[in-house]
Amino acid sequence: MTYETLEIALEQGVATIWMNRPDVHNAFNAQLIADITAACRELDADDAVRVVVLAGRGKSFSAGADLNWMKAAGEASVEENLADARKLAGMLRTLSEMRKPTIARVQGAALGGGMGLASACDICVASDKAVFATSEVKFGIIPSAISPYVIRAIGERQSYRYFQSAERISAGRAGEIGLAHEVVAAEELDAKVAEIVTALLQGGPKAQAAAKDLIRAVANRPVSDELVEDTARRISSLRATPEAKEGLDAFLSKRPAAWIPAQ
Repeated sequence: MTYETLEIALEQGVATIWMNRPDVHNAFNAQLIADITAACRELDADDAVRVVVLAGRGKSFSAGADLNWMKAAGEASVEENLADARKLAGMLRTLSEMRKPTIARVQGAALGGGMGLASACDICVASDKAVFATSEVKFGIIPSAISPYVIRAIGERQSYRYFQSAERISAGRAGEIGLAHEVVAAEELDAKVAEIVTALLQGGPKAQAAAKDLIRAVANRPVSDELVEDTARRISSLRATPEAKEGLDAFLSKRPAAWIPAQ
C-alpha cells in the first residue's frame, strides 16, 4: 500500500495510518482525502488487519482544511464545491463504518476536519497537549461534513456551544465531554494506545464488527417491540457461529482463543 500523503505501518494485526504532511500540520486537501478513503477500504478488506490506528506525523494530528485548498474552494463553482464536499463526507463515513476497531491517536491539534477524524474513529486517545475545535464558523462556513460524528461524540447540547463559538477545547475538556476516551501525558500516549489495542485483540473480529453494527442500530432509538426483537435476533444469530463456539471453548479450556495473536 503506497499513498502520496500517508504511511501505512503493519505489525501483528495492527495497521497504523500515518497522515504524513507534517509541514502543513496534516491539513486536508483532495489527495489526503482520497488517500485516507482508499487506505480505509483496503485495510477493512484485509482479514489479517484486526485494529486500525489513525495518527499524524509531526506536531499536529490534523489542523483541518489546507488553506490553499480552502482558497481554491472559495473560487470554485457550487457544483465543484459539492463534489469536494461529497468526497470529504464519504471519507469520514468510510472511516466511521469500518468493520475493524479504530483508534485516533491525537498528539496535538485536531481542528475542524481533524476533530471530525478523531470523532469518526471508535476510540480517541489524546495527549494532554492535544487541542480540538470546530473552527469553521470563523471562516464563515459550518462543520457540516463532520457534524454526524462530532455530535455523536459530544452530544447535541455541547455541539450548540462549540459549533457556534469555535472555542479551543483542551484535552482535559475533551475528556469531560466525551470526545476523548483517554487523556494521558504526551510520553504515555503510545503506551495507552498499545494498551487499548491489546484489549481489542482479545475480542472476536466478527463479534466486534457485529457490536459496531449493533450500536448503530440501537443508539437514540426508543425501546420498542421491534428493537427488542432485533436485539434478540442479533444475539441468537451469533451464538451458533464458529467464532462464538471457539470463544466459548477457549474460555472453558482456559486457553487463548484462536484469533488472539501469539505473544
